[in-house]
Amino acid sequence: MLLIFFPRFVVFNQQAQHLRKEKHMKKLFLYTALCCSLFAACQSNSGNDGDGDGGSEGKKNVTKRDYSITKANSYSDLFFDSTAMEGYITQNKLADTLARRLRSFYNSRNYQFAWFSSDGLTEQARGFWNLHDYVTSYGSDSTLKDKELQKKMDGLVMQEKLSVSASDKSILNTELKLTHHFIQYMLGNYEKGYVKRKEMERFIPRKKEDPLTIADSLINKKHKDDKYYEDVNEVYGALKEQLKKYYGIAKAGGWPTIPAAGKLSYKKGASSPTIRTIKKRLQIEGYLPASDTSQVFNDTLEMAVKSYQEILGYKPDGVIGPNVLKEMNVPAVARLDQILLNMERMRWTPINHDGNLIVVNIPEFVLHIYEGKKEVVTMPVVVGKDGNNTMMFNGDLSTVVFSPYWNVPPSIVQKEIMPAMQRDPNYLASQNMEMVSSGGGTPSIRQRPGEGNALGKVKFLFPNSFNIYFHDTPSKSLFSRDKRAFSHGCIRLSDPEGMANYVLRKQPEWTPEKINAAMNAGVEKQVRVKDPIPVIITYYTAWVDERGRVNFREDIYGHDKRILGKMFTR
Repeated sequence: MLLIFFPRFVVFNQQAQHLRKEKHMKKLFLYTALCCSLFAACQSNSGNDGDGDGGSEGKKNVTKRDYSITKANSYSDLFFDSTAMEGYITQNKLADTLARRLRSFYNSRNYQFAWFSSDGLTEQARGFWNLHDYVTSYGSDSTLKDKELQKKMDGLVMQEKLSVSASDKSILNTELKLTHHFIQYMLGNYEKGYVKRKEMERFIPRKKEDPLTIADSLINKKHKDDKYYEDVNEVYGALKEQLKKYYGIAKAGGWPTIPAAGKLSYKKGASSPTIRTIKKRLQIEGYLPASDTSQVFNDTLEMAVKSYQEILGYKPDGVIGPNVLKEMNVPAVARLDQILLNMERMRWTPINHDGNLIVVNIPEFVLHIYEGKKEVVTMPVVVGKDGNNTMMFNGDLSTVVFSPYWNVPPSIVQKEIMPAMQRDPNYLASQNMEMVSSGGGTPSIRQRPGEGNALGKVKFLFPNSFNIYFHDTPSKSLFSRDKRAFSHGCIRLSDPEGMANYVLRKQPEWTPEKINAAMNAGVEKQVRVKDPIPVIITYYTAWVDERGRVNFREDIYGHDKRILGKMFTR
């Protein structure tokens, strides 16, 4: 099961700090000319490399420009001229603190784009925009609201592949505005000290680095104030603990490769030299006592194999088949890469709510519901198949629709429905579908409520740009599979009636009997949820579960593969 705890970050009182700075400025201007010149010097881009951000001491630290970052080793392949940033600062009349932060941020990147590469938005941009969108839509802080940026990003996030040029003024303005908002978000949502200035500047990868070097730095870096980011992000912190283990294994040479066995499987009672190698492999990762060196598949090995299967998402039958052997042969350095990459993703976790939270981790194929830190519901789900990806985003579950119509997306109408209609003039009637309008182009088609409806008997809406929602399905057999990526992008629930009972549990008029009747009525009915529940759709291929075990999953959409080449030198 997925352990997702989102601790509430302490809001940093920016207004109080701003007032203190204003009073201090007034005093400074009353001092001698020497003091004034010292103050001006502090404001300049002096190259001071400390972690402070000004304050009563008058230190105005700005990271030195990192000229070691080039197009050959940069994370993004787009760069811009610093004069464009200065123009943005002037045009938007940024306060000195924000202006210094912006200069420091891009100095650390050698004026490399943070949120775009030539093929469109980076994963970090999508992650931050999910945070931003959630805060501006459901939070009480209005400082980040920006209609122009919202409109621009709503269009960009819908395009998974996009050709971007650094000379595009609109893109560059969006880049700078995103960083402006990112700095505001970080200063306003983390207690001072837990995210140092330099660490904030490294939230978005800057250049390709050796993963062992990155891991060593993360593990061994010490802070004088004893404040660390993992203290306020428990998900990140738990995975960082596992990083230490896999860093040690990778640095020591990893684990042995197990000879390929074709379609051969090993189970309890078998004896083979390969089994001795398997035991050695599991011992290094900590699943088996080091004292067991026989070549016999015994009870101890069976228990270890079951535990290993669980952390990979397989049914724990204790049998070592080709799929399990393939996972065992993933090198230790690749697991280290996977952990580092997912720690990077976990930086974009939203602020916690004290109440409910619904989490779907796409590669895990599981939905979790939390009440505070307690997991109260877990159910298998089916997610989008490759090519019809389920997107990562945040929202609020606000509406339950019983006996829903299925309004067929235009892409499905074009690719599937229209060809079927050409083959069979009675196709729509046979599928309980109707044409709502034709309009001369792609017709609007919907499927009526009832048996065989693709959405089943109920759906759950949480407004988002991708038209993704939870729903029932008549295809129940898919939930018994280990890998469940089969939908057109929406998320199918294995227990939709249980979900409806949970979501409406605070609305006494909706008894279990009434919910069951509405699901089978054959007439669409919408119900507003009294207390909308936050929904987070994530893509973690490595995380730590409630038993303290690191889990690994297949990179079903290839997101890891695309990022690995940008982040690491190996």
